[in-house]
Parts: sequence; C-alpha cells; structure tokens
Amino acid sequence: MVKKKSRKTAGLRKLNNNIGRERKLMAHFPDEKDKAQIASMGISEEKIERELETFKKGIPFIHIEAPCTIGHGIETIDDDEIESFISLFKKAVNSGRAMKFTPASGAASRMFKLLLSFYNDLDRFDKEEILHRAVKGESDFENFLLFFDSIKKFPFFEDLKKTLADNAFEIENLLSEKEYKRILEYLLTEKGLNCSNKPKGLIPFHRYDNNARTPFEEHLSEAESYAKDKHNICKIHFTINDEYRDSIQNKIESYTKEREKRETPFQVTYSSQRSSTNTIAADMDNNPFRDKKGSLLFRPAGHGALLENLNSLNGDIVFIKNIDNVTPDRLKETTILYKKALGGYLVKIQEEIFAILKKIEAKDFNIDFTAQTLKYMRERLSLVITEEIEVKSEADRAAFIFSSLNRPIRVCGMVKNEGEPGGGPFWVKNHEGSTSRQIVEKAQINLDDEKQRQSFQRATHFNPVDLICGIRDYKGKPFNLTDYSDPESGFISIKSSHGKKLKALELPGLWNGAMAKWITLFVEVPIATFTPVKTVFDLLRKEHQPG
Repeated sequence: MVKKKSRKTAGLRKLNNNIGRERKLMAHFPDEKDKAQIASMGISEEKIERELETFKKGIPFIHIEAPCTIGHGIETIDDDEIESFISLFKKAVNSGRAMKFTPASGAASRMFKLLLSFYNDLDRFDKEEILHRAVKGESDFENFLLFFDSIKKFPFFEDLKKTLADNAFEIENLLSEKEYKRILEYLLTEKGLNCSNKPKGLIPFHRYDNNARTPFEEHLSEAESYAKDKHNICKIHFTINDEYRDSIQNKIESYTKEREKRETPFQVTYSSQRSSTNTIAADMDNNPFRDKKGSLLFRPAGHGALLENLNSLNGDIVFIKNIDNVTPDRLKETTILYKKALGGYLVKIQEEIFAILKKIEAKDFNIDFTAQTLKYMRERLSLVITEEIEVKSEADRAAFIFSSLNRPIRVCGMVKNEGEPGGGPFWVKNHEGSTSRQIVEKAQINLDDEKQRQSFQRATHFNPVDLICGIRDYKGKPFNLTDYSDPESGFISIKSSHGKKLKALELPGLWNGAMAKWITLFVEVPIATFTPVKTVFDLLRKEHQPG
C-alpha cells in the first residue's frame, strides 16, 4: 500500500508540474499563430520557456582561478618531438580519419564597418573637412583616407576597377577627384561587388600572379597539405549562409576542379545553422519580444549553435579553424607543420586514453593500475584528482577513471598574447567546485571584481581558434557532443530592433561552453600560425600582401 501511495503522489506531482508549465506557456503564447511559428522552426515551447527563465535569472560570470601559462596549463612541443608526432598523424590521416570543419556563415559587414559608416554619412562631410580631421589625428578619418591611399594594395582592387569600368567609370579619375562615395558604392553595395553583404569567405584576401584567392580557397589549399588520405581524398566541411549557397559552391567548385586535375579529389560538404537552434528574444521585462507585426522574434544563437552541425558530421579527427584566419601559400609552411604536429599529439593522447579504457572495460586492472592512471590523469592531463577519489575502492576508482576519460578530446593551439581582442586559456572553477582548463571570452568575466580583473590581465596567451578534436570514443563510435556542453555558460546581450531594446541569448560558444566537459589540452604554437582578418585594413598587413 505504501508503494502504491508513493507512486500515486509522484504521479500527481508530475501532473501538477505539467499543468503549471502548460499555464506558463499559454500565458506567453496564447495565440495559435505563435504556436504555428514555433512549430515551423522546429523549436519546442519548453525550450523557449527555459530561455525566458534564463533571461530572468541571468547567466553567472565564469570564475577564473588563474591564466594558463607555460608549464601551468600550456604545454610546448620540442623540435625533436615534432617528427614523431607528425609520423603518428600521418598514419591516422592516411586511414581517412581526418577532416576540416570551418565556420563560414559570418557576413563581411564588420570587416567593412568603418567604410560602410562613412558611405552612409559621407554627405555630411566635405573633402576638406575629412582631410582636416585626419590631419588632426582622428583615427577614423585617418583610416578612411588610408583606404584610398592604399586601395591598389587590396586584393579586390582589380575586381573593383573592372566593375567601375563596366559602368563607365575610371577608378583613377574617381581617385584623383576624391569621389569617395562613388567608389564605396561600387565596393560595398549591390550596384557593384556588394562586399558589405557577402559572406567574409567570398571576399578576396590574397593576390597571386593571375588571380586573387578568397578564404574559402585558402582553406582548401591549406587542408590539401595535411588532411588528405592515402587516396589523396581531402574532406572539408563549411557551415554557410544558405542565401549565398550557390555563390559559395560555384567559387569552391571552380577551385576544386582545377586542383583535381592534379590528383587531389576534394569531398566538400556544407551545412547551415539550424533554425531550431535559434533563441527567442526578450523585451527588457523578460517577456517574449515581438516585432512590428506582432510575431515572436528569434535570433541566431551564436557560433555555439554549430555544435549541432559538428555533431551531425560523425567525424573522427576534426580540425577547426575560423574562416578569416588564413595565410597565402608562401607562409603556409609553419601552419601546416604545426597542424600535423598537433594532430599527432592528439593521436598519442587518444592511444594512451583508449588503452586505459579498454583495460577497465575488460576488468583487467588492479590497485597499482588505478593508482598509476590517476597519476597520469593528474600529471599528463591536468585533471583534478581529489583526496576523496584517491581513497576510494579499486572498483570505484576504476569507475571514476572511466567516466572522466571516456569523453571527446581537444588539443587547442595557443599563441602568445600580442594584444589581439578575444578569449584565452584559463583555469576555471566549475559549478561543482572543481577546476578545469577552459577557453574563456572577456565578456564571461566579471572585470569589476579586482581579483578577476588581475587574473585576466596576467594572461600570457590568446585563443586563435586552432583546434584539433577527437570526437569518437575508444570503440570508434561518435560521441553525442551535446552531452559534454555546459548550458550555463552562454551570453545575454542587449541588442535593438527597429529602435526598441531587446535581450538576446547566445548559446555556449563552440570552443567555450559547448566543449566545457571535453578533455582539454593547450599547446603553444607560433604566432605565425595566426593571421586573422577582422577589418579590411588587416589586409594591408605584410602577411597578407604579396611577398
């Protein structure tokens, strides 16, 4: 009788919870139009309710204990180790285990932000005022004039020149007459190259003798040097904006057809960010935000949403690198060398961990084995092993080891911090009180806290997004990567729509919270492997100019 009463009570509690949740949902989405909109995006009402609750509660700052530094969280690879790691990687890549994953859906609007701002406001300034304010040292005006003074150095110059000529304009005449707006019109808008609206991956970054290459083409060229198997097949996946799918595919196909004549077949696949990963926007009172037509507003949830894309690949060894971090062929040697070395380092760690897991699965272990393995986890992987674990029984220690090691693994290249904006490697205190290595963005840290600010400022290294990921387990089965994400490490930011403020929720970043529960290793790589293009002026840096 007691058991029946207990079951009945539990059932009533569950029913009441469901009724309460349904009432909440009805309060927010009373209209069938809302339900149809939500259903069309493949989003559950419960997911939206959780997001609205997150707006109310907020997302706590991450607590950093200390920056990861050389010898304390960041490892180095000696020159005499590189060849052995490359040899290990070669065996893995020859068997078809490697591929490249490049997030490439971002628009180039930020890259051309300054020029676009001037284009929209240029009628407010006459030519003399622009020159006067540049001479006074106002940086925006200095950079604006620098663009036109250096315009012939940009890899898209020839395309711009031709587009203007096709419309009966000579670029030399426009430059001499300081017709800035006309030039920007044909550079930035649909009248010409439309650079401010295209994906960044379609903007020419490097000029060669007979052509200019886009980041898409440079990523293919780079992948060809380290990710092709014994059949010369090279696999690469791009996440793209569906609006530009045809343009992207045409650009990539023209490149790959030429390379395939040289016996390098490419297997290029694409995906886009799923609408089901979008998050609802909230007003400043944490209620669902509605647009002018009264419809719910959903927003892309940041690059953390791409975890679903990565998960769907069912890959094995996956290289991840941002679309805008590319070098011309003359500078690729160092990048390729360290890609192979880090790949081999990952394979070595996998082999060590897989051997441990197989012994535990076969129950082929004793107290000495578990003691040595805990030491390995502490010294080799920098995992925190508490005294409570040390004194557990042999079987309990083995269970802890198995649970801790049977996870995705990532080896993250880190470069010395030379003032680039962005995240870095830190020791982080997790929600349950343990400490682990994480990549942390500046926005995740409470810089108003003196100790946190000091820890952040002591960082010696920067995250260039240079990851090699092992996403299969010791049996060769793909992990479900969503199981190893930290849902409490997203972002809430303030945006606007048609002049009204709103709150936007981003999912845990792909290499931040989305990989928080992975086995993580940081390895220093040369600064030469990091050549990002965040603004159009970065293309004037020597590494992006012809040698």
